Amino acid sequence: QVRLVESGGGLVQPGSSLKLSCVASGSALSAFDMGWFRRAPGKEREFVSAISWSGEGQDSADSVKGRFAISRDNPKNTLYLQMNSLKPEDTGVYYCAAVDPRKGTRWDFASEYDYWGQGTQVTVSS
Repeated sequence: QVRLVESGGGLVQPGSSLKLSCVASGSALSAFDMGWFRRAPGKEREFVSAISWSGEGQDSADSVKGRFAISRDNPKNTLYLQMNSLKPEDTGVYYCAAVDPRKGTRWDFASEYDYWGQGTQVTVSS
């Protein structure tokens, strides 16, 4: 069992940056591949980015490539999402999620993830 708590969201102007954090407790973060998802108002939850348990493998949605960067610090049990050049369409609730790497699942399948945080709100508006 692992508990995930996100932080770092807020209200920012277009073009700004934010760094989200996700702290794990109850189990070592290094035991899981990790992902970031978001849910915009009135829309389905969508994949943002994911990283393997070791940090060696990564993937991101086309909509955020070149602007967002996922990273992890396993000794600190913390996952990060650095978001640059934010756009209004990046607005939403951002969730971190953990999945057992032994499943070999596709990272963009939200239903495959085992544990979820409560989310942190990101609002990009002028």
